Amino acid sequence: MSDQLIEAREISEYVYCRRAWWLSRVRGYDTANVRQLEAGTAYHKAHGRLVGRAVLARRIAYALVFVAFALFVFVLIHSYF
Repeated sequence: MSDQLIEAREISEYVYCRRAWWLSRVRGYDTANVRQLEAGTAYHKAHGRLVGRAVLARRIAYALVFVAFALFVFVLIHSYF
């Protein structure tokens, strides 16, 4: 990692805890809770997939409601003629 570049994750780390950022960036200390960070990352990935499926299910539901309404209108119009 170049000393001239600051990554986006470093900005969020600095905003959350300046001391942790300084210890990592300047002093070169590694994070002590690697296992918890990996578990949190895995949780967030799983949650993101769940949210993605929920968004897809909502879009499919809207499409099905639209199709059902269109069929209802079609049947209603053709029943009079």
